[in-house]
Amino acid sequence: MSPRAILSVYDKTGLVELARGLDELGFELVASGGSARALVAAGLPVTPVEQVTGHPEILGGRVKTLHPAIHGGILARRTPGHLAELAGHGIAPIDLVVCNLYPFAATVAKPGATEGEIVEEIDIGGVTLLRAAAKNFESVAAVCDPADYDAVLAGLRSGGLAADQRRSLALKAFQHTAAYDAAIAGWLATSTRTGETSFAPSRTGETSFAPSRTGETSFAPSTLTLVAERVQSLRYGENPHQQAALYRWAGAELAFEQLQGKELSYNNLVDLEAAWAMPQEFAAPTVSIIKHTNPSGLASAPSLVEAYRLAFDCDPVSAYGSIVATNREVDRGLVEEIGALFVEVLVAPSYTPDALEWLADHKKNCRVMVARAGATPGEAHARGEGPVAPASVAQPAAAGLVLRSAAGGLLVQTADARGVDETTWRIVTQRAPTEAERRSLAFASLAAKHVKSNAIVLVQGTATAGVGAGQMNRVDSVYLAARRAGDRAVGSVLGSDAFFPFPDGIEAAAAAGVTAIIQPGGSTRDDEAVAAADRLGLAMVFTGERHFRH
Repeated sequence: MSPRAILSVYDKTGLVELARGLDELGFELVASGGSARALVAAGLPVTPVEQVTGHPEILGGRVKTLHPAIHGGILARRTPGHLAELAGHGIAPIDLVVCNLYPFAATVAKPGATEGEIVEEIDIGGVTLLRAAAKNFESVAAVCDPADYDAVLAGLRSGGLAADQRRSLALKAFQHTAAYDAAIAGWLATSTRTGETSFAPSRTGETSFAPSRTGETSFAPSTLTLVAERVQSLRYGENPHQQAALYRWAGAELAFEQLQGKELSYNNLVDLEAAWAMPQEFAAPTVSIIKHTNPSGLASAPSLVEAYRLAFDCDPVSAYGSIVATNREVDRGLVEEIGALFVEVLVAPSYTPDALEWLADHKKNCRVMVARAGATPGEAHARGEGPVAPASVAQPAAAGLVLRSAAGGLLVQTADARGVDETTWRIVTQRAPTEAERRSLAFASLAAKHVKSNAIVLVQGTATAGVGAGQMNRVDSVYLAARRAGDRAVGSVLGSDAFFPFPDGIEAAAAAGVTAIIQPGGSTRDDEAVAAADRLGLAMVFTGERHFRH
């Protein structure tokens, strides 16, 4: 009896070449629908699926291969009992299943795709073929990736596929179907009209919240389905002894494209996300300079060159080996201003041709990154600015979610997408801030949101003068920010990501020359902080909004 292969693929890349090789090896080729037509057109002998099943395709192609004559041949173990049972039913064994699936994720990502179009791209027969073949990997090869066709033919020509090769193909098939099912589950979770399982932004851009099993309100479904595809293995993780890889969410592009420079590291990628998010908070031309996810400088100005100078002046020492991000197109003037400074990564929405030419000539190793259209990484995704891909449980970033492993599990939260709303400010001191101070306080509040807690930011105009990040207590962050600022602390305003638990931070700020403070408030000792500010002649504003960044 000749070996038998069934071919049923959506992606027909390499199909004819594979089938020709199988034919030369003596395989009977069984094919369905478009696969059969492609092979017939190539002059290959093909047995249509309906000839094997004795039944035509029905329901517009929804049912083709779902038949015992097909699945019995795939699932039968090569034991005397199973083979005898097949023979009794007139069923021949199937030794090779070549199948890939309808493009569900690509259809979901299409602008304007209707629910009916999406539903029709949910593959049933193909998934069943692959699962059946993968289950019986002892005897059957499940091939779901055209990239494996050459290796499969080579194995067959050398005397047959080895057991470890069939096992590897089975693993790949189950990974493929698992990712496929997860993408479907993700789409259903975010598109449900009842809101019973949806936690992603709604069609209006608002956030919907799903009832839990107890009837209480929850922001997340009871099961979180995540699908990601590996893009590349990285040289190492945070440290050389740690392994790392970069994945992208299924159906989505990465938020950034590399135009030149060395390969990105794990730390580069973490810093890149933090660097990009900061300037996107501001309408004016803005530059952030990042070290270890914290800003060494952040500034807005009439031009990017001026903004860069102000950001650089905040901490020139830390700017060495930094990541620089902008919210405007980078031109020749800015890259020349950066000049000889060693910058690990430069990221922007776009670059002028002469800027790219200069970078290629003078900073070949600098990793030059451009944000893809609509890219809003990390917490910025939730601001309604149009993520790269549709919101999906399988694409948490696009759904405005932040994920972090902890306690042997996974922490999930909605992104911190709150900006500055001056209508909610409460002036709690005898002295109100001046108009200039209000403008600087708004900038300081947004800047502090992007600094590791305990976060203190001193601001002159719309530029950071000193940053105190990640200290174990708030007063030490004040001291650190003041020391960084030096003389620029005099006349500055202070932004804090959380309340002052004691008046000592207020007193330290005043001693450095700070004239106004913005903070959430909410401490049981708020009255002491306010009294200290009044005693020292400071203006202080409560926002009622905390922005911890652990």
